[in-house]
Amino acid sequence: MSDFDVLVMGSGPGGQRAAIAAAKLDKKVAIVELRNMIGGVCINTGTIPSKTLREAVVYLTGMSQREMYGAAYKVKEDITKEDLMARTNHVMGRQIDVIRSQLSRNHVTLLTGQGHFTDPNTIEIQDGTGQNRVASADKIIIATGTKPARPSTVEFDNKTIIDSDGILDLAQIPQTMVVVGAGVIGIEYASMFAALGTKVTVIERRGNILEFCDREVVEALKYQLRDLAVTFRFGETVSAVEKYAKGAVTHLESGKKIPAECVMYSAGRQGVTEQLQLENAGLAADDRGRIKVDEHFRTSVDHIYAVGDVIGFPALAATSMEQGRLAAHHACGEPVHEMNELQPIGIYTIPEISFVGKTEHELTEEKVPFEVGISRYRELARGQIVGDSYGVLKIVVSPSDRKVLGVHIFGTQATELIHIGQAVMGCGGTVDYLVDAVFNYPTLAESYKVAALDAMNKIRQLAVLSD
Repeated sequence: MSDFDVLVMGSGPGGQRAAIAAAKLDKKVAIVELRNMIGGVCINTGTIPSKTLREAVVYLTGMSQREMYGAAYKVKEDITKEDLMARTNHVMGRQIDVIRSQLSRNHVTLLTGQGHFTDPNTIEIQDGTGQNRVASADKIIIATGTKPARPSTVEFDNKTIIDSDGILDLAQIPQTMVVVGAGVIGIEYASMFAALGTKVTVIERRGNILEFCDREVVEALKYQLRDLAVTFRFGETVSAVEKYAKGAVTHLESGKKIPAECVMYSAGRQGVTEQLQLENAGLAADDRGRIKVDEHFRTSVDHIYAVGDVIGFPALAATSMEQGRLAAHHACGEPVHEMNELQPIGIYTIPEISFVGKTEHELTEEKVPFEVGISRYRELARGQIVGDSYGVLKIVVSPSDRKVLGVHIFGTQATELIHIGQAVMGCGGTVDYLVDAVFNYPTLAESYKVAALDAMNKIRQLAVLSD
């Protein structure tokens, strides 16, 4: 007899949802997590801290109010690290309490420590006190997440040269910063520090940022960031970083030298699998620490599953939660729908970006006809009220059957608004629904109706000319 029906390794979004889903199916469940990492990277160093930090930045800098009160408006003149972290620490503490409560009331046993496989069904947990525990389970779900990838050639000191985890440990807000890598994490932090007044230089080997996003949205974001004095160095590669007493100099292969108080590397993520001793379970990870799974999130060993960032793309908290739920149901033999392919993407830059469905570029490459409807926040009453004159919502529509093919939003509350478009698309709806729907006034959601009417007018003009 095993100690548990299901044992989950990791308490982040994927692990937490997997454990609770299995418990709801009346299974005996345990979750293994380090003592100081309840909630995983998501709660302690990743999603929640970074998004709370962003809210603190937007509020304290008064950025959202400057349209009304002037470019010099600030809620607080001299913003300190302590000001930013007060809100962050409060939210992190509350979220950890919520997770502990959820696990407790669902009777999920919390095994504290570092776990590793001793055989395919057995985990040994080292709690740091020498009192090791062994637990066996019929089904095991790996949800150990990722950590920032650190190039071996870079001398990280968590002070001058840092990764995204080190942001929370900075002693003060730097006056100058170099961000190496313009992926989602890099560009989010670049926008936050730029809003705080830091002179930010972004170095990216590729020719652009966020290449999977709508191109007009990306251009709008770059315009806003340049307005905050962000400098972009595209097509550049870092050759070395020299550390000094008061900062560092970043050397580029092109010969440029960029001095800054702080250098932040955003060089992707590495799966946290090196301490799991996967070989004892008959498993292996790739060179990025990721574990391969099938459509049910099952590994090559039938009773072992893996979910979340540790399996790779899309590596989002929202998708990890759903993966955890689906894996738990499959492991427990419970019928469940497959993962929905229509998943929204949210990027918490300042301003926000969010989208669902296809981009214009993708549809053009696939030779799929489309029409675009656009609504600009500055033409909405709510846009004027909240002080957002740059926001935009785009609806991509099929002119033949009027199905919504994609929605792309840049501006205030983009990550909230996107779910309206997601719901319409998920139900197979057409742009006609958005044209006929009545939205509260004044709201930003009204932008859907404005964009829908714009798309329909263009489709109608085409039909008139064709006749």
